[in-house]
Amino acid sequence: TPYQPEVSQGTLQATFEFQTFAALLLGLEVANASMYDGASAAAEAVLMARRMLPDRHTVWLSRALHPHYRAVIRTYVRGLGDVVVREVPFAADGRTDLGALEGHLGPDALAVVLGQPNVFGVLEDVAAVAAPTGAAGALIITATAEPLALAMVRPPGACGADIAVAEGQSFGLPVSYGGPGVGLFAARERDVRSMPGRIVGETVDAHGRRGFVLTLATREQHIRRERATSNICTNQGLCALAVTAYLSLLGRQGLRALATTNYRAAHAVAARLEAAGVARRFDGPFFNEFVVQAPIARWEALVRDGVVAGFPLVRWYPELDDALVVCVTEMHGAADIDRLVRGLAAPAARAASG
Repeated sequence: TPYQPEVSQGTLQATFEFQTFAALLLGLEVANASMYDGASAAAEAVLMARRMLPDRHTVWLSRALHPHYRAVIRTYVRGLGDVVVREVPFAADGRTDLGALEGHLGPDALAVVLGQPNVFGVLEDVAAVAAPTGAAGALIITATAEPLALAMVRPPGACGADIAVAEGQSFGLPVSYGGPGVGLFAARERDVRSMPGRIVGETVDAHGRRGFVLTLATREQHIRRERATSNICTNQGLCALAVTAYLSLLGRQGLRALATTNYRAAHAVAARLEAAGVARRFDGPFFNEFVVQAPIARWEALVRDGVVAGFPLVRWYPELDDALVVCVTEMHGAADIDRLVRGLAAPAARAASG
């Protein structure tokens, strides 16, 4: 913890640059020094919304938000006692059902939480959701599990989001038995005093030299618990440093080029599968993940052959017993993609010929 800025300028400046990257990606004015991961950041966003609107008590979660994020949010708010968590269904295109949401929003609505992209890889129309949410006086929160998408799509803040969070794992952090991750958290400057965690600020010393210090660290480690904005007592310093180095090396153009590579590869694979008779389950726009219709028995057979052909959504959504979510990135070579397409398309081709 850089409590002594005179001997911690390197750490503090790196954290300040991390905050700058997070604010730029999420399209909002201020960001904190990081959270534990994307899911806990989403839960902290709901708690922040509660501090901002203490007389409201209903949180609406899109059912297309990642189930782990929904579970963590429920765990965090359980101790509040008077906050109710409800869910909004998803529509046929894989997006949050806007009509159902509009029918539910009332004077007690506290916040609406969306995935962007959502668990199906579908890109939500954040602006369309933000309009009725704002009209009802509630806050709109977005949670991004794949932040590379933000290099191509409009950032949540530009679409009307009040708070935006993301998981930064794909920005240079290896998947090491499930972690660690790093949470990005951004909000509007007018709400900065309700933000959780640490914030590093820029200042000048007695000689007019540029420097960095911790500021607005209103957590219970520093002040009375009832006045704290959060009980998170650290930030993911090493992971945030790795993300900062990764984004610095790629730069704005490099990040967009990488996102474009992912987008084109995923859409090419989706088109090949469609041509081979393997249809997409949802027709909403997507970045580098999409859902195809394929029985779980076929997925199990491919796993036995050494091919993990996506993730069977039936584990989280019982009604989607024939759906696999597939992800295509720059790490997948042509031979890997050919094997995936052959494996998923073979049964469909046999059915068409039979």
